[in-house]
Amino acid sequence: MTATLHIEHAITDYPTWKAAFDRFGNARAQAGVTTHRIRLLENDLHQIVIDLEFATPELARAFLDFLHEKVWRTGNAPALVGTLKTAVLIEAPA
Repeated sequence: MTATLHIEHAITDYPTWKAAFDRFGNARAQAGVTTHRIRLLENDLHQIVIDLEFATPELARAFLDFLHEKVWRTGNAPALVGTLKTAVLIEAPA
């Protein structure tokens, strides 16, 4: 069962945030991210939405733990501000 790690948060500016995001490309690959999608709110370019796709919910939860412990709590996310909203999403039954 595939899963999506859905993340929403405020940023100070996109170029700073994107540079930090890009630095973790290898970590995402090693964690099993198969694809990602980055979007900004149309009416608030300081609000970002990221969807990271994984083969399993377990991989998504493990990467969320990594983000909490190694990125967000350590100051490795320089453009991050405010409160994060995260969720692991799975496909609904047909």
